[in-house]
Amino acid sequence: MFRWKSIVGAAAVLALAVTGCSGAGEATGSKGGGAATLITVAAPGSLDPAAASMGPMAAYYEAVYDTLLRLDSAGKLQPWLATKWTYDDKRTKLTLTLRDDVTFTDGSVLTADVVVANLERFKAGTAQNAGRLAVVAAVEAADDKTVVITLSQPEPNFLFYLASDAGLTASGKALADPDLATDPVGSGAYVLDKSGTVIGSTYHYTKNPNYWNPDVQHFDELTVKALQNVGSIANAVTAGEADIVQLPKEAVSPARSAGWTINEIHSGGFTGLMFFDRNGEVSEPLGKEKVRQAINYALDRPALIKALNAGVGSPTTQIFPTAGRAYDAELDRAYPHDPAKAKKLLSEAGYPDGVTITLPDFGNRDNYAILVQMLGEADIKVEWSESQLQNSITDILSKKFSAVYFALGDATDWGTVQQVITPNAAFNPFKTKDPALDELIQQLQAGDEATQAEAGRKINKYVVEHAWFAPIQGSFSLIGSSPDVSVTPPTMTTYPSIFDIQPK
Repeated sequence: MFRWKSIVGAAAVLALAVTGCSGAGEATGSKGGGAATLITVAAPGSLDPAAASMGPMAAYYEAVYDTLLRLDSAGKLQPWLATKWTYDDKRTKLTLTLRDDVTFTDGSVLTADVVVANLERFKAGTAQNAGRLAVVAAVEAADDKTVVITLSQPEPNFLFYLASDAGLTASGKALADPDLATDPVGSGAYVLDKSGTVIGSTYHYTKNPNYWNPDVQHFDELTVKALQNVGSIANAVTAGEADIVQLPKEAVSPARSAGWTINEIHSGGFTGLMFFDRNGEVSEPLGKEKVRQAINYALDRPALIKALNAGVGSPTTQIFPTAGRAYDAELDRAYPHDPAKAKKLLSEAGYPDGVTITLPDFGNRDNYAILVQMLGEADIKVEWSESQLQNSITDILSKKFSAVYFALGDATDWGTVQQVITPNAAFNPFKTKDPALDELIQQLQAGDEATQAEAGRKINKYVVEHAWFAPIQGSFSLIGSSPDVSVTPPTMTTYPSIFDIQPK
């Protein structure tokens, strides 16, 4: 299984508030002091915000840089460097009002010109998500504390991009410094301690004494460390060398034994079968709606979750995030396990003797023996095609696969549609389209809140009823916290914000 999370670290519910309010965000207060160690699955290649990728690596950046807006643990936008934001009626002109009390660690101050330079630099940079700002037609400083961003078309998720990597803001004086990749200069709650840092492995941060929002500085020191090996993660947990860890399932039992709290976080996305060839270009059977519906009925989702994921996770038949407005709990009852009905649908589709589908094998086909058996009981045979995991995305985009068992996700309705449903979506390689969907997609992009919500629900219902996918469970991550800290789990990201972690 391969997991691709596209809206990393900044996504939330689809409908955006046209006007934001001023304030300092969720200042929940803190006991303060002490130190915490956070374990992530990877370290960033660069600490330059123009090369940043948030998501599970957000802590490395969030410690030293502020974003223009902030996404709280409930998935709501909060003021941060920008105290107010307002769209025009067409939702193509966004005006930001900046704080007037922010100083970078090199002594320079936050101005509109600094924000403009950072946004333009991110758009032209090498970050994985630089394309998020492709919709920006112009960005200007109206005055010292006002930024005006003009979009070429409405972008429902744009404010959330400003609460993620696109909104990271470095000192204007440091933007031309080639050392920014290893010596970050921001206005964040912490400062990188170079003497205690091993680039690519362990990053040590100390409290910024001049931070504008001391209420969210919950620790005097933070260490963020990359560990990929399951054994190393389990050892760090049991040895008391970590406080927050994104846990592989193999480390859950040791964590529980050590008195850790385990949080199951559902931030959007799904695991299951993706049907790419809905037109029947390569796989004639998958071009038949009744065949795709039959595959859905053949799946005993709770049994698959028990076998494939130790029972962790919730079954679903829809791809939209549970926190989004498109999600409809009733749709999760659309395809109960019913092999007899699956066979009947196959016969009605012209395949009384069953069908054969081909899935890529990324070297782990043995893990999915129960899936193959379950489909076989409904006369759906699986043939495996050997493939390399590192080539999976390229192979998908080149239409090599008619279907794939995959984990894919986005934490917003609009992001989900852009990722897998629009004719030009990266994960719609065969360009499946429908005029009825096209109209709904336009309403989701440019409508008011009520229109967006209704369009999202209709799109969701359409792709479930027409069986564009066969989801098995919603994607999730497991965040463990030691007995020494408390964490408020996020609803829209896979890793908690450093501001939502506190000492007990």
